[in-house]
Amino acid sequence: MLELKHLTKSYPGQGLALEDVSLTLFPGEVVGLLGANGAGKTTLLKCILGLHPFRGEVLLDGVPLARRDMGRLAFATSEHSFFPALTAKEHAAFYADHFPAFRRQRYLALMEFFQLPEDRPLGKLSQGQKNQVEVILALSQGADYILMDEPFVGNDLFNREDFYKVLSAILEPHETLLLSTHLVEEVAPILSRAVLLRQGKVVGDAAVLDLEEEGKDVVSFVKEAYRYRADRVSRALDRLTEGKEEDLL
Repeated sequence: MLELKHLTKSYPGQGLALEDVSLTLFPGEVVGLLGANGAGKTTLLKCILGLHPFRGEVLLDGVPLARRDMGRLAFATSEHSFFPALTAKEHAAFYADHFPAFRRQRYLALMEFFQLPEDRPLGKLSQGQKNQVEVILALSQGADYILMDEPFVGNDLFNREDFYKVLSAILEPHETLLLSTHLVEEVAPILSRAVLLRQGKVVGDAAVLDLEEEGKDVVSFVKEAYRYRADRVSRALDRLTEGKEEDLL
């Protein structure tokens, strides 16, 4: 169990990026960390990983998360955390040396699925391929908690859809996925839970099964929490039309 207790993070001159965020992640969950740009999703993931100083606590199985536990957490980010001069094969060897639970068969199967070259330096791959390798390494590390920050940027729709299907099939009961993304409609079918951030605060947290019992889905849950106005587009078009008419007068 991974617990976040009262996480608060501020940046000098910018105010609070996270405000009193408390959250518990349980084994086997696929949690969507959802919210608009600037909501604090990336900051929250980096605080969990100890990449940012913060106030509050991160507990792993009831004990403060320490450096010795970092092998139980994996991270995939579109900012990339690999060595660009090394190949995928060299990265796999590095991971195998440093993470005893490295899952080589999963790594090989996913590399084949994406049809990725093992012997080219990662820095020479396309943006989409780089992101795919990043995700593959995170999934193959052997971690209990896999954190992903907008991992599908640069991938075409078909690759993303196929990967969601593979992802939902390969995750095991002890593996927890925390997925930060703005592609709400695409990821909704694989989520077991949705956590919504807005301006650094948790404004919604619901199990997908509970939403379904209420006749809702993840998209409607997000719109409701964000107080989305269904007439937003029509109102904007009306104003634009009025502006054009005034220009013609």
